[in-house]
This record gives sequence, C-alpha cells and structure tokens, in this order.
Amino acid sequence: MDRCREIPVTIAMSSDLVFVMDQQSDSVRPGPLFSFIRALKAVNGHLLQYYPKSEELFKVLLIGDNSSGSLTSTIRDNELERLITPLSVSEENLLRELKRNGTQLYLSTENSKVQDALSKGIAAAVVQIPEQMEEVSETELRVAFDGDAVIFSNESELVFKGGLAGFLEHERKRVEDPMHQGPLTGFLKSLERLKKKLRDKDLKNNMIRTYLVTSRGAGCDGYRALNTLHRWDLEMDEAVFLGGTGKGPTLQRIRPHIFFDDQERHVRAALEVGTLACHVLNN
Repeated sequence: MDRCREIPVTIAMSSDLVFVMDQQSDSVRPGPLFSFIRALKAVNGHLLQYYPKSEELFKVLLIGDNSSGSLTSTIRDNELERLITPLSVSEENLLRELKRNGTQLYLSTENSKVQDALSKGIAAAVVQIPEQMEEVSETELRVAFDGDAVIFSNESELVFKGGLAGFLEHERKRVEDPMHQGPLTGFLKSLERLKKKLRDKDLKNNMIRTYLVTSRGAGCDGYRALNTLHRWDLEMDEAVFLGGTGKGPTLQRIRPHIFFDDQERHVRAALEVGTLACHVLNN
C-alpha cells in the first residue's frame, strides 16, 4: 500500500447542517446532512476493520461556535468523535484553516463562502435543502454527480451554448479525447479510491456507491464521458445518460445522500424529489 497517499478525505461544513440546536430549549435535532455523516461513519468502520492502521478515512470538520462546549458534547453523545473534529474559526481565517487541514470538499449554504473557497482552489458547493427530504441509508454512502462543469471541465458545456448541433459535432470529433478535470474530480477520485480498497477485501462490498447523472446522450457525447472516466481509471457504479430529459426520476430511484450539479434547474429538480442538492458554482 502507498503510505504517502494515506491522508484523510476531509470534508468541511457548518455545524448546523449536521446538528440543529435550539438555544431556547437546549435541545438538538438531526440536521439535513446527519444521515450523510452516519454513512461516512459506517464506511470508516469497515475501512478500519480491513486496514486498522490506515489514516485514509473520512474526516469531517464541523465549523461552529464551540465556546460553550455544546458542539463537542453533542458529537460525543452521537458517538462521532472519531469522525468529526470541531473547528471554531473566524470568517477571516476560515479559508486558511480549510487549506491547512487539506480540505477536499467544503459545503456551505452561503454562496459567497463557496465562491471564496473556489477562488483558493478548494472544491466547494452550495447546499440546498428540500422541504421534504427522502429517507436515505445510514449504512451505505451514495453520491451522485453531474458531468460537465462538475467532474469534467466546462469546455463542452460552453460549446453547447452555441447550439446542440455544434455540441454534438464537437463531441464526435473529440470522442476519444478525455476531457479536462472539473472542480469535483478530486473528491470523486477519493471516493473511488476508498471504494476500491473496500472491494479489494470484499468483492461484494457496496458501502460506497457513485453515480454519474448527466444530460449527455448515449451517442458520442456519452461515450466521451465514459472514455474520460476510463482514462482516469474510475469505475462509477452507474452512469445515466438522460439526453436532456429531467433528472428527478433518476435521483428519486437512486436516493443519493448528495447530488452535485452546476445548473440551477437540475438542482431544483433534485429538490422537488426530496434529494439534497449541492450547486457547483462556475467560478
């Protein structure tokens, strides 16, 4: 095993996305990303069974006011001490701390903070929460990604703005040429690396499942996406080529913990079927 690559897969987010604290009643209820956190914990547990000395595990930085110790006690009460590290930090020092901790993904409900993170080379997305969230697994991690401008660069998407015919011709000519990486490529690669480690020990292990849900069709445009993933040595569990049709029904079937997309209309479609969606801003 390559020990130099054994660094945590660090995800940072605001504490109120995981724990919603009522200051008046001094009570705590699960936030919208609580099931996501529980799934990360379950995956870490399996990784430690197979690789007890490994440091290549999920690590969550929970950003909030820890001055009273309430966040720490809430983490302890939920038996999440080995997964979550509280991070009490001022806004002006946030980006520096995210960089110092090797953050691979930063999630926030605030556009400005996400834009700032992206400007510093930190993968980030704006969390949008459905009114009625579908129930998701706490023992299996499911993450869905759009393709262009998310795990691939926005090169082809810019061509598409000039018209469908030009886009299809562009993809036909470049069908064997892999696309450049997008803002979430690094995070996807981390998920795939952990998934491979689990399946190296147990071929039937499906604790991490990744999905490509793209508006590309099943022709040359879709083949170019698959060819790119193959060149990157990434084997996503499922690739769905919708050819411009709505993404809602597919997401409703998959039930991912998080779906990443760069277009607001697809984010809205995800929210309508109860899927927590993260808007990947064009930096």
